[in-house]
Amino acid sequence: MAEEKKSKEVKEEVAEASKPEVEAKTAKAGKRSAKALAEEAVKEFKKAKKDSEKEPVKKIKQAPRVKKYSKNQKAARELIDASRLYSLREAIELLPKISKTKFDATAEIHVTLNIDPRQSDQIVRTSTSLPAGTGKAVKVAVIAGDKEAEAAKKSGADMVDADILIKGITKEKINFDVLIATPDKMAELGKLAKVLGPKGLMPSPKNGTVTTDPAKATEEFKKGKVEIKNDANGVVHVAFGKVSFKSEDLYSNIKAIMKSISGSKPSGVKGVFIRNVFVNSSMSPSIKIDTSEALKESK
Repeated sequence: MAEEKKSKEVKEEVAEASKPEVEAKTAKAGKRSAKALAEEAVKEFKKAKKDSEKEPVKKIKQAPRVKKYSKNQKAARELIDASRLYSLREAIELLPKISKTKFDATAEIHVTLNIDPRQSDQIVRTSTSLPAGTGKAVKVAVIAGDKEAEAAKKSGADMVDADILIKGITKEKINFDVLIATPDKMAELGKLAKVLGPKGLMPSPKNGTVTTDPAKATEEFKKGKVEIKNDANGVVHVAFGKVSFKSEDLYSNIKAIMKSISGSKPSGVKGVFIRNVFVNSSMSPSIKIDTSEALKESK
């Protein structure tokens, strides 16, 4: 009852205050009644009151992010001229100087591609053999028939028991770096795509892991064959050796990778294919590469 009385008083107050305005509007309103105009005025009054009660939103100013580098990081960054682009050879010569880790750091190349990874005709997935190897022990698993599995084992395959491998993959117990399969075994592996796919271990003809000759494929991966594929952002990340390698070995490896990437332009990509190239070692700052010069070097 109290609320109804209060509401009635508000309506009367508004109606009285807006009477001259209502009368003026009524004259122009034609078919619109004075009652309708009064109700409209009440709504406008309530809206204005509600807006006035709202507190102004305070904008929080975020302090600019200040990057703090360690003594070694600062020293490494001082050796890189950020205003220029480097050739592949220059970057290789600079890598040992900017690598400040206590372990044998991995040399890495990162290539930003002009692709849309959501489009099936713009996916990059290939492989290449590094002349000087990767400097890393690669565990190879092979799922094939008895004869092919035995040949792969002689070539250096670490795991060749198909039943044990499939059971392990089903339980998401994966302890290998590369999985090679023969075409006739792909039907069985298709059921495990949800496990292998996100880890980048699903065999594919594009990178040579689906083959009728698993022994040869095993030998290639053991010697230094690497898979090249883009991530969800259209960037390719490839390790091409260790900083302790001779500069000529690293140079031959990185040229092989650049040549393979440049020759893998998808049919759906128009215009420039390679946008940016960066080289770095584990935990080191990046060296920006002159893309056009790098493509010339890799030919």
